[in-house]
Amino acid sequence: MSVEENKALVRRFVEAQANADLDTLDELLAPDFVDHSLQADQEPGREGFRQSAAEEHAIFSNVRIHIEDQAAEGDKVISRLTIKRIHDRREFMGVAPTGIELKATAIVIHRIAEGKIVEEWSEGTGLLEATRQRLEQERIERERIEQDLRVARTIQQASLPKEVPDLEGWQITPYYQPAREVGGDFYDFFELEDGRLGIVVGDATGHGVPAALVMASARSMLRAVAQASDSPGEALRRVNGPLATDIPPNMFVTCFYAILDPESGSLTYANAGHDLPYLHRDGAAEELRATGMPLGLMPGMEYEEKQTILEAGEAALLYSDGLVEAHDPKGEMFGFPRLRALVAEHAEEERPLGKFLMEELYTFVGEGWEQEDDITLLTLRHSSALS
Repeated sequence: MSVEENKALVRRFVEAQANADLDTLDELLAPDFVDHSLQADQEPGREGFRQSAAEEHAIFSNVRIHIEDQAAEGDKVISRLTIKRIHDRREFMGVAPTGIELKATAIVIHRIAEGKIVEEWSEGTGLLEATRQRLEQERIERERIEQDLRVARTIQQASLPKEVPDLEGWQITPYYQPAREVGGDFYDFFELEDGRLGIVVGDATGHGVPAALVMASARSMLRAVAQASDSPGEALRRVNGPLATDIPPNMFVTCFYAILDPESGSLTYANAGHDLPYLHRDGAAEELRATGMPLGLMPGMEYEEKQTILEAGEAALLYSDGLVEAHDPKGEMFGFPRLRALVAEHAEEERPLGKFLMEELYTFVGEGWEQEDDITLLTLRHSSALS
């Protein structure tokens, strides 16, 4: 065979390896084939080589072997290879499937006689050890991340109220659904003087332990300040100062804080950069607007304070951005206009607002949706006139 024919035969052989085409390997391997660079427990002959190729595909998917360069002289062909595969099927050298793509390079020499591969030399053993080390590093990093997520989830769940206040003539319905990557969502209730109730929904930027710690700190500060202030705007101002000093400069907390007087239906509120709540009233959805910067961005901020009256049958929806920023398979966001329209059309006698919105969200995102952020909904409904 000519030099070019030998090179073409090696290309065909390498392609058969990548595809685990055992029939083609049978055809191209000489009866007395010898592999001089054996993997662990691999037999040196053709059956051992075939078995090794089959095991590669039992461990890795999407195996690709690209010949970067070839040189040939006499009966030998030298090939420089780039090898890519995804470790997602089975354990490899003691490491469970990671799902990561591995890339390696190799130089392989084949000796050819009478149209058959007679011998192979390669750097396979070194490549396997390098691959094992990388997979082990990935495993350790993955375990560290999982531990961080467990800690963050514990902090977050411990910060959520264990009970919902029971107020005559009012329905308070929180809904919280965490994403796998824990964020900084929180909600809380503060029992104040004269039977009034403080209600807060917030979201610390980021994910994992840092977001959970910032969230817990903001919640604790607000809980302490709320007991000494009748003003939501003043409470936010007093929390903002310490947070601006203490939390990392790339983090902040959005927060909507309101005080409900259940006797009069009065809702006094202030907003620190949080998504605007909606008030379901007379078949429409009104925004509860109040200006204010997120907590922790800079000291010395003031927070506008406003007031509304919730009449019997009216409801306010407080929520986090995990709802409006959810995407469908085409990349479209659920969005504020859609949410506002749904709040406006909702009829409480059919189903609770929170349940209605989550059903609409699941219809929007479709099956197989991977939740990107925590979702928090809190509905405050004036269910009847007080006697």
